[in-house]
Amino acid sequence: MAFSAIKSGELVTLNDLHPSSPLFKNGASLRVTGKLQEYTVETAIAIIADGNKILKIDTQHLRDLSFRIGSVYQFIGELVVQPDNEAILQARVGRNVDGIDLNLYHQSLQVLRQFQADHLKNSTI
Repeated sequence: MAFSAIKSGELVTLNDLHPSSPLFKNGASLRVTGKLQEYTVETAIAIIADGNKILKIDTQHLRDLSFRIGSVYQFIGELVVQPDNEAILQARVGRNVDGIDLNLYHQSLQVLRQFQADHLKNSTI
């Protein structure tokens, strides 16, 4: 019996998601965080923002999550890139993370990436 493993969502900022990024590809499993700007019940599409970057989130598979404009949310899911290079994250997990300090979150993400890069460099020597 073949198992299709669910990949963990790679931690990314909305700034990391642009057409020239290696993360900007169909099926990339990502974890994104941003402030809810808009939510449409009929389409189950949420729009989150982080700074001046935005991302559409398809929330149709999420249950028991209430959306409040201005609250901060984190989503894990797979990226779908449209032919016009518009990206939509098909969320499989979502949670409200109000209270998170987004500046501190970004700093910790930079430290984590530096640690991973150093560890990778040291393990290849």
